[in-house]
Amino acid sequence: MSEDMRKKKSVRRSERRDDDSQECCALCRCSDDDPALFGDKIRIEDDNLLVHYFCLLTSCGIYQRGEEDEGVLGFLVNDIKKEMQRSARLKCVGCRRSGACVGCNVPSCRRVVHFPCGRKLRFVSQFSGLFPSYCELHSPSQTVSSGLDQSLPQSCSVCLDVLQPVLSFSVLKCPSCHNSWFHRDCVQRQAHSAGLFFFRCTLCNNKEKFQEEMIRLGIYIPERDASWELEDNAYSDLLEVYTRCDAFTCVCREGRGHSAASGWFKVIRCQQCGSRGTHRKCSDLRLNGGDWACNECTHRTDGRASLVSSPQVEQRKSLRSKRRRSPPLSAIGHKRSGHPEELLQSLVPKLRPLTVQVEVCEDQALRAGLDLVRGVDFDATHTLSVRFTGTQLSTAPRSLWDDDTARRFFLKLLVQQIQDCEVFEGPDGCKNLRLDSQAVKDDLYFDVGVLLALVLVHGGSPLSFFSHALYQCLFNHPANRPLAAAHATPNTHLANQVHKVAAAASLDELRDVMAESRDLLELAGCNRPISSLEEREALVEDLVNFTMITRMQLPLKRLREGLQTLGVFEQALLFPSAFVRVFCQVDDQLTAQAVAELFAVTFSEREEELSQETPVAAFWRRFLTECEVGKSSVSLQDVLLFSTGAQELPAVGCFPPPTISFLHPVLKEEQAGGGGGGGGGGRTLRRQAKSRELSLGGLFPQSQPGSKLFLPIASSYRGFKSSMEQAVSHHVHLLPSQS
Repeated sequence: MSEDMRKKKSVRRSERRDDDSQECCALCRCSDDDPALFGDKIRIEDDNLLVHYFCLLTSCGIYQRGEEDEGVLGFLVNDIKKEMQRSARLKCVGCRRSGACVGCNVPSCRRVVHFPCGRKLRFVSQFSGLFPSYCELHSPSQTVSSGLDQSLPQSCSVCLDVLQPVLSFSVLKCPSCHNSWFHRDCVQRQAHSAGLFFFRCTLCNNKEKFQEEMIRLGIYIPERDASWELEDNAYSDLLEVYTRCDAFTCVCREGRGHSAASGWFKVIRCQQCGSRGTHRKCSDLRLNGGDWACNECTHRTDGRASLVSSPQVEQRKSLRSKRRRSPPLSAIGHKRSGHPEELLQSLVPKLRPLTVQVEVCEDQALRAGLDLVRGVDFDATHTLSVRFTGTQLSTAPRSLWDDDTARRFFLKLLVQQIQDCEVFEGPDGCKNLRLDSQAVKDDLYFDVGVLLALVLVHGGSPLSFFSHALYQCLFNHPANRPLAAAHATPNTHLANQVHKVAAAASLDELRDVMAESRDLLELAGCNRPISSLEEREALVEDLVNFTMITRMQLPLKRLREGLQTLGVFEQALLFPSAFVRVFCQVDDQLTAQAVAELFAVTFSEREEELSQETPVAAFWRRFLTECEVGKSSVSLQDVLLFSTGAQELPAVGCFPPPTISFLHPVLKEEQAGGGGGGGGGGRTLRRQAKSRELSLGGLFPQSQPGSKLFLPIASSYRGFKSSMEQAVSHHVHLLPSQS
């Protein structure tokens, strides 16, 4: 190669270096050009300098000594050159190149970086006051709040991409609602676009507290109007009215783009989206009609265009995503009260035209329930008809041949097997959710929620196995009460680690425990330096929230969505204090008043019979009271089992409600009637048939479980009580032999 060619190549390389140096920031020596992350690139033509605005703000050796119109927004050119000379002697701890001008504000920390390198090394620069910067070891951080989230976010609230909601340098949350999570870069770009006047939380719309927290965490908020407000004619499109016919067949002779001022060929826009239109004639509307919705909006609302809702993107797309879940039945319009029985009663479907057959093999109620709800044609409003099969069902009584009793027994078995399945953990009557990867893959949490809703609305007993902590996580009741270490599931690895932290008696012991639990602290995002024992409570609260809320957010979300079946979740959310007794174990006992209110008394129309029935009704209420206080040989549970076939009151009450009728003694002349013809003989035969059907008519009570209770006519309370106790005891004592 000749000497001239070498010189030419050398000149070209030097020219390229000169060109590149002209495009690089004079302070950080980087050519990054992203105004949202590094600030605007500002060129000083007279001195041939180019600097990032954020590099100027965060450099340790330079201050705004001039006016806003002097130098670079108050930074004098001579000061910038002095800062370049000062930083030329400092090497960046990230790229190991000279020119590091951003240092940690803690006096004992000697770490210095270029501003772009600092972002990679998790430096936090606060754009307020003297614009201090902090390295990863000394930077401000956030803590997990005890405020419960009803939606448990799965994505960044700015870009909507999925994120792991564990607090870190890259993941921040709203300090006000605690429900809005976002990437640091996303919220910085949002601030750059929205400006000081429009920058706020995308979920709760809080502005003052949100901006204060974001500035503390190193988010720069420009003091200007929003970028969309600064564009010329930014809203000109909003002034245009949609005037095109989108009907499948347009019959207008002047074309789809024609819209008359009135009449058949005036374009009517969709009342929901406004972005579709039709001529009245093309969609068979009335001449003066204006109510119309496009096919897309009608499809999204299942034919009810007045209830438009945005489509939900399911996380799991499988065959079960085709399941049809019955729309929640709103409680609006029903009488509101504090009794969960009445609230659940309002959810009972009024129309049940179809029945679904549930076959339970032996005692596998949970398997049968899962097969039911995972069916493509599943409809929660259909009546359940249960049939048990197999020969190994040792716990089922013979009365399972009765449809109503079989259904109640199936629902009882279902609750027992659900609380013992892999999605729950903890002692009986105080279950928490358990994180199981296979259950997440199988979407078992959603299916369990659907089954629990079916149990409550279709006449099952109260669940009574949720822990109060799980109920609080689901329904935020009591509202915003922090969870404690005692709420964690006992005898689990995570709970034991949390209890060790809570039991630390000294600062040294606390630090030793934190060293042992380093993996958990790192996973929970709260492995921070502890300087005093007083910080222990906040650390325990963060760990409990991570254990029971953050890492359980997907199971909680899917369980909620399952409980939305038939509107159970919405009703419990409206009346959380009333539904505690349905989901959690409480000390409430069966009362005489509750049993009495279960039945509707049917009196006779004849005055002679009515005079005999009235005192018997009073005997019935007195008998229940004595059963409650222990003055009878039978208990209220025995009476309930005899009269309804259930050992406890269903959560929704009995549907339809059972009735009380009366057994009048059969007259002697009616018993003596032979087989004579005529109308009188026919009536006598019918009376005798009824008497034979109620085998002990007039002496002892009779019951048709779930529908009717027949009380005997007695002249004294003593006789009534004796007959009731004998019949109930006989029925209860025979039950074990009927298995």
